[in-house]
Amino acid sequence: MSRRSSLLDGFAYAVLNELLAGFQGTDGYAKPAKYEVIITPPTGYRGSGDNASSNIFGQILNENPDDARKVSMEMSQASFPGMTLETMEDTNIYGPTRKIVSGQTFAEMSTSVRVSNDFKERNFFDSWQRIAANRQDFSVGYYDDYVGTLQIFQLDKEDRRKHGVELVECYPSVVGELQADYGNLNSIYLLPVTWSYRYWKNLTDEADLPKGLLERIGEVFVNTVERNIRSRIPAVLRKL
Repeated sequence: MSRRSSLLDGFAYAVLNELLAGFQGTDGYAKPAKYEVIITPPTGYRGSGDNASSNIFGQILNENPDDARKVSMEMSQASFPGMTLETMEDTNIYGPTRKIVSGQTFAEMSTSVRVSNDFKERNFFDSWQRIAANRQDFSVGYYDDYVGTLQIFQLDKEDRRKHGVELVECYPSVVGELQADYGNLNSIYLLPVTWSYRYWKNLTDEADLPKGLLERIGEVFVNTVERNIRSRIPAVLRKL
C-alpha cells in the first residue's frame, strides 16, 4: 500500500469518527423527537375592578389548571417557527439597485395533538376559540381576552432545555376536523391546530427577565422528572 493511499485512508477514518461523534456525543445533533411544549391559555378577563370583562368560556378554559399542562404534553407534532424579512428596492443610489429590509413577517404554526377518550383536548381548544368568537350572537371578543402564549423547547438526551422560542399573543385560529372511520380500529385521533400569533421571540437571548439560579434549577428538575416518569408509562396506559 502506497503512502498516499494510507494517508487517504487515515483521513477518511478521521472524518468518519468526527461524524459519528456528532451523533453519539452529548453535544451532537438535535433530534426532532426531543422537545417540550408549554401552553399558557388566556384568562378571558380584561382589566380589573368594576370595568373588568369576563367570558364564561374563559372560566371553563381555566377551571382546571392541569388541563393546559395535559394538552401541552399531548402535542405530538410542533415546529420551531421561521421568520421572513420583507424587502424593497432602494432606488436612492446610483448604479444597480439593492434590496433593503422593510419589515418582517411571521408564518402561522401548525401542530398536532393526541385526543383522549373524553375529548378533553378538543374541548380545550373549542373553549379557547369561543372566547374569541361567540357562536350564539356571533359577537367577537376583545383581543387581549383571547391571546395566550406557547413555548416550545428543544431537549438534549438528558431532557435538558437547550433552545426555546415563545409565540407571543397567540391563539388557535384553526382547529381542524376529526375524521371518524370504522376502518381505523388501531389508530387514535390527531387533532390539527393552527396557531396565529403576533411574533415569536428566542428565549435564549430575548426573554424578558432572567430568573434566579435556584428558580431555574427547580423548574428544570421538576420538568425533567415529570418527562422521565411519563416516558416510562406504556403508551396504551397514557390514554386510560
